[in-house]
Amino acid sequence: MEYRELGRTGWKVSALSFGAWAIGGTWGPVDEAESLAALQKAVEMGVNFIDTADVYGDGISERLVAKLRRQCKETIYVATKAGRRLDPHVAEGYNRANLTAFVERSLKNLDVEALDLLQLHCPPTQVYYMPETFGVLDDLVQAGKLRYYGVSVEKVEEALKAIEYPNVQSVQIIFNMFRQRPAELLFEQVKKRKVGILARVPLASGMLTGKLKPNSAFSADDHRAFNRQGQAFDRGETFSGVDYDLGLVAVEELKAICPPGMSLTQFALRWILMFDAVTCAIPGAKRPAQAEENFGAVNLSPISAETMRQVQAIYDRAIREQVHHYW
Repeated sequence: MEYRELGRTGWKVSALSFGAWAIGGTWGPVDEAESLAALQKAVEMGVNFIDTADVYGDGISERLVAKLRRQCKETIYVATKAGRRLDPHVAEGYNRANLTAFVERSLKNLDVEALDLLQLHCPPTQVYYMPETFGVLDDLVQAGKLRYYGVSVEKVEEALKAIEYPNVQSVQIIFNMFRQRPAELLFEQVKKRKVGILARVPLASGMLTGKLKPNSAFSADDHRAFNRQGQAFDRGETFSGVDYDLGLVAVEELKAICPPGMSLTQFALRWILMFDAVTCAIPGAKRPAQAEENFGAVNLSPISAETMRQVQAIYDRAIREQVHHYW
């Protein structure tokens, strides 16, 4: 496993880390024992950083991560998120009382005295223009409830605003072969400020595994069935905002240039790691076999400059118009 520095925390975290959304819910049926086995396989392979949230399965994901931690001797850093429990999800809800309550709940779920890293969970854009919210986070650090904090964003513009706050340590943003805009201005700026990047949705909701078909069926509780047009949350979270059928066509082009010895999943993950501004990509895994495939990608050879150019060309021709200026 390769390890990279996360912001200014002093932590070295696995370049491929574990995204724990799928083991909480909205990705179809979840088997707790199998999910725990997937987490254990990830740790065996050198993963030392897990990203979760209080709303993933209404706390199920956080509690599973706590269970893993109790079973492991290794140091495991855990990032969680707060804010999406608000109903309605409005900027005014990101206040001292609510954030404190969300933190206390996550402390209980994760069975810790202080959260390693708390991230604002894709708040409304207005929140990034509310310094008082970031002041609350500073106070929670001072109170010993958090070690560090960062943000999870939908848009590059939100990330650029967030990193103006001096104690933001990390930005979580969608970055993959189908969502390349962060590699432009944002990556340059986070490197200057020593802010970490957590690349989420690295496989475009499974699209970049190459395993989805035109007739693939998704269960009713899987966001890939109910959120394609943003009915439940930002549509960019589902298939990275790419039209399903057009995405499948682009995937076939990517398969044609996939280097020998790599699955398409591994190609997609290894591509992300070619960007030194990225601290880690956080693929999910519901089964040990998925974890093994995902985290094995870190040991594969770097992608050639020519193949990187070919990926860029596919994006420019087939994907850019759909996503580039929206997020």
